[in-house]
Formats: sequence, C-alpha cells, structure tokens
Amino acid sequence: MSRPPVFPPPQFPPPRPRPFQRTPPAIFPPILGLLALGLGLRRAAEIWGLPAGLAEAVLGATTGLGAFAVAAYAAKVAQRPGVVIEDLRVLPGRAGLAALVLGLLVLAAVLVPYGPAAARAVLVAGLGMQTLLAVTVAALLLSGPKEGRVVTPAWHLHFVGFIIGGLTAAPVGWPGLGTALLAFCAPVAAAIWIASLVQFARRVPPPPLRPLLAIHLAPAALLGLVAGQQGLPLMAQLGAAAGGVLLLAFLASARWLLAGGFSPLWGALTFPLAAYAGLLLVVWPLAGAVMLAAAAIVIPPIAVKILQEWAKGRLAVRTNAAQA
Repeated sequence: MSRPPVFPPPQFPPPRPRPFQRTPPAIFPPILGLLALGLGLRRAAEIWGLPAGLAEAVLGATTGLGAFAVAAYAAKVAQRPGVVIEDLRVLPGRAGLAALVLGLLVLAAVLVPYGPAAARAVLVAGLGMQTLLAVTVAALLLSGPKEGRVVTPAWHLHFVGFIIGGLTAAPVGWPGLGTALLAFCAPVAAAIWIASLVQFARRVPPPPLRPLLAIHLAPAALLGLVAGQQGLPLMAQLGAAAGGVLLLAFLASARWLLAGGFSPLWGALTFPLAAYAGLLLVVWPLAGAVMLAAAAIVIPPIAVKILQEWAKGRLAVRTNAAQA
C-alpha cells in the first residue's frame, strides 16, 4: 500500500540551520546553578580552611561555559533581534533570560577576590540589566492577556533577583547598596510567596511546571546570605529556617514535584539548591556541608543533560523557544 503524498512537499535539499539558530534561554538556569555551586565550594574552602583550587576551577570552567552560551544567544539575536521579545512571552524563555541576567550578578561575586574594580563594574552592569528585564517583563505581562498574568515562581527571578547584587555590595565597599537591596527585595519576595500560596490553594500547577516551584527556595537563601553579610545574623537564621521548611516540603513531595518526568525546566532546581547550601554553610556549617554535597551530586547531571539536549538541537523545541 503506497503512502499518501506529503503536502507541502519537503524542501530539497533540506534547509541547514544557521549557526546558533536554535539557542534557547533554557541553557542559562543550569549554568547559573553551576556558578552558585562554585561559590558554595569557595565558601566551604574558606570555612574549613581547605585548598581553593577545586572551587576556582569550577568557577573558571563555568564562567567560560557561560560566556560561550551568552555568545551563542547573542549570535541568535543578531540574526533576528525580535527573538528576545518572543522568548520573553513564554514562561521558559522568561525564566531562562532571567537566569542569563542573574548570571552577571553572580559573576560579580565570583570576581571579588580577583579585582574589586572589575566586580563593581559587573555589579553595576548586572543591576542595570536586571532593571531593564524587570521593566520589560512587567510591561509584557500588563499588555498581554489576563490569563498570562498568573503569579509564577519565576517572578522571584524577575523582581527579587536584584538581591544577588547584595552578595557583592559589601565586599567591594558598598554596604549601603546591600542594605537598600535587602530592604527592597524582602517585601517583594514576601508578597510573591503569599500570592503564590493563595494561588496554589485555588489551582495546582500541572506536572510539567511543578519543578519551577523550587525557585521559591532561592529568595530565602539569598536574603539570608545578604543579611548575614550586613551584620543581621537573626535575619540570616530566619532565612535558613524558612528555607529549611520549604526544602523539607519539596523533599516530602518529590514524586509529585517531578511527576512530569525530566524536562529542561529541571534547570530551575539547580540554583536554589546551591544558594541554600551557601546559606547553611554560613549559619550552620555542618548542615551546609551536607547540603553542599547533595547539591554537588544533583546539579551537574541536570546541567549536562540539558546542555546535551541543546547540542542535539532538541532543547529549543522542548521549551517552545523562538528561533532566529
């Protein structure tokens, strides 16, 4: 029995994708998680008096990987600049581009031991890009359909992500900036937590989106870390306790949380785990060492799997990312 003709007929010869045409923003969350893991290893080396070589090697390799990923996405944007807005219109794209921008703020913290001036420059650039991202996302949400204004955990990345700059502010001599970021981000994070809890009581997220719930852990960890640097140990302990409650809830519901099977959204698990390990290392070092070991086991395989999907050209389709 003959097969029916295909209409329209396939193009011959098959079109060849342009370089980096299929570079989705989903590559950035696991890279952000690896950077945070490197910072956790650096903090552990400082606390326990261990050689810093492993931490700096992880940070150096991940910075190189991140630079390549940014260059790849920039090449895609150069081919068709409109893809940025198209990526921002879908949840995986918004989360991925937020991770790209937050990576600059984490990079500022990475650079502190190597040069305060460079760290300050990257910090200012990161805060500027984070402001632009927050304004753009807010505008898209307000101008889009009402159904698209549902509160998501990714809102923490867009509107609370500024707090990462607090990790660099005090070490480079700008403690006032750290205090200002803490004062601004804490109530915003609390508002998103409350709105998310109310929304969760009314509507349970579908399985594919559940891994994003792990992002709720990140603000607790980061607010606690910055509070510790600003000389507010009680607030740091409160952040660790709140994060512990969230982490226990996620562990207890792990099968439900990951019921959708592996997807690129698992990248959302990486940065919160590493950030919380960093906070525990400061507040309760022994618990932090256990958490850091767990993060080191979980994060690299997720990052490798997502980057493999990118290399095979499947990641853009799976995340509904715009192509150049």
